[in-house]
Amino acid sequence: MSQTAQMEREPFADEKAPSLVQNTDCNDADSELIWHTTQNYKRQCSALRSKILGFACIFSLALLLHCFWPSPTSSDFPTHESQRLLAIEDEMCPQVSAIIPSSHASLIDTLDEEYGTEKFKLKAYESLGGAVRIPTVCYDDLGTPEEDPRWEIFNDFHTYIEQRFPKVHATLQQTKVATYALVYHWQGTDTSLKPLLLAAHMDVVPTNAATESDWINPPFSGYYDGEWIWGRGSCDDKPGVIGSMTAIETLLEQGFKPTRTVILAYGIDEERGGPTGAAAIGEYLVKTYGEDSISMIVDEGGGYSDESGTIFATPAVAEKGYLDVRVDVLTPGGHSSRPPKHTGIGILASVVTELEANPHVPKLARDRTYYQGLQCRAKYDVGFPSDMRKLVIESQTSDEKLHELETKLDDFDPAYSASAGTTQAIDIIYGGVKINALPEAVYAIANHRIADHSSVSELQDRFASIVAPVAAKHNMSLNAFGKPIGLEAPTWGLVKVSDAFGSALEPAPVTPTTGSGPYKLLSGTVLSTLQTNLRTDDFPDVSVVSPGLSLGNTDTRHYWSLTKHIFRYGHRGAADGYNGAHTINEAIRAEGFLEQIRFFTRLILNVDETDLLE
Repeated sequence: MSQTAQMEREPFADEKAPSLVQNTDCNDADSELIWHTTQNYKRQCSALRSKILGFACIFSLALLLHCFWPSPTSSDFPTHESQRLLAIEDEMCPQVSAIIPSSHASLIDTLDEEYGTEKFKLKAYESLGGAVRIPTVCYDDLGTPEEDPRWEIFNDFHTYIEQRFPKVHATLQQTKVATYALVYHWQGTDTSLKPLLLAAHMDVVPTNAATESDWINPPFSGYYDGEWIWGRGSCDDKPGVIGSMTAIETLLEQGFKPTRTVILAYGIDEERGGPTGAAAIGEYLVKTYGEDSISMIVDEGGGYSDESGTIFATPAVAEKGYLDVRVDVLTPGGHSSRPPKHTGIGILASVVTELEANPHVPKLARDRTYYQGLQCRAKYDVGFPSDMRKLVIESQTSDEKLHELETKLDDFDPAYSASAGTTQAIDIIYGGVKINALPEAVYAIANHRIADHSSVSELQDRFASIVAPVAAKHNMSLNAFGKPIGLEAPTWGLVKVSDAFGSALEPAPVTPTTGSGPYKLLSGTVLSTLQTNLRTDDFPDVSVVSPGLSLGNTDTRHYWSLTKHIFRYGHRGAADGYNGAHTINEAIRAEGFLEQIRFFTRLILNVDETDLLE
């Protein structure tokens, strides 16, 4: 990926380091080297400031330049090779400048001042806490909204947000889809502009009754303890709903009227794939606005994290595919006093053993999102090992170096296999009804997240090829995804491989980044939100935006036809989740939630005046 935009790096206010501005049109390798080493110098001096004199800091910088950050300009390469590699590095992971609303400059200043008040914070935190206290649980076996009473809790949630955000509900047009899913239309003054779509979901995963006593605060308490807001949904994904609502409510209080139409889409069963909520929302939006009618979509997804003192924000521009595979082993029954050599459970165990003995091999591809993100880490993460950094640079033009990098990534990055390959997890197994009766029907279900370079059919073919020898060994027929394979009847039994829940989903279309106006706009908005943050912790000054990959599947799977510019990004820091989502002690740091509100605000204002969108 390459862009011609420039990235400005702010000088360190309290240290005598040079003011650095990098222009990506310039191939000045020395400035890039100095930038990397200066970041290390900044952190070194910060730790030692109270103990040593300024002269010692300058001396430390000299040592760092000489020793601690080996550069490709060293004797590792001939001069011409050094220049070539530095030119390659210069094109890696281009950045844009922070985008701050200009025509709405006074408004954003007013809003940031309000957002910083204790009164606003407490009201916003309680808005999220109150939403968490409504247990909008999504179950895998939900019936239709018309027949299953478990959906009715969403009526309580609707009433809550109507009372909490009166201006939103007085101004925006609300449409209920599939009874409980919500779509809001905020009409802009310029109807020629494609709308912005902000998506989120109201549903949450269940809690486990056996672990509820392990929660620090009750799972649906919505309790704010002065730092954290506790409860199921506090991270996933009620901040998306309440954060966007809070931003719009506050804009309306300031008398803001959008130029570009804004649409809100809130699903009700994202936690089971959105077959009722987001699927109906997608159909409604296509019918109402048409295909390719949205300028960009921002849904839940990637966030930001601190890597060696640099903030890396990673909006997901790609999303893995999905497939649940069920393996049924059907054998003759009988009395357990006269068992065969292998029961159905034993044969199923052999299948599971073979599947786990043959894991999917991750693939490093230059044109895929993981590799692009790796380039960003290599260029901007000052803690990135110099030998790996050098290898990343060389791998861009050398297949040999690409393969060498591939072999080292499993040890270097624990997330490599899950990010760059198809994953497989045997999550469900069932068999047997009586201790003295041979099992006639047993099954297992394997969950897969399909790599962005693969496909559903490739996974199905591979799965069948692993199961086939096991079936043949036990004199069993095999039917894989509706096709007979191997031995023909009569045989001792049948192994049947199928899509467990009709879940097959191809990897998502990749959102454009190179030369893309929407990607530039999102990146610039993320950077401006980070650089003007209202946090009270020791937040790094330097930030970078890097393309990310969603390992899960969001509601955006149902919105592909609306736009090719889909970003899965929640603007939450990795350290702002107490214990993650879908587990005990789900909680969000209150200041992190405040930054999400600020992100939605800046995005709406930037979208309103940009020329980067259609």
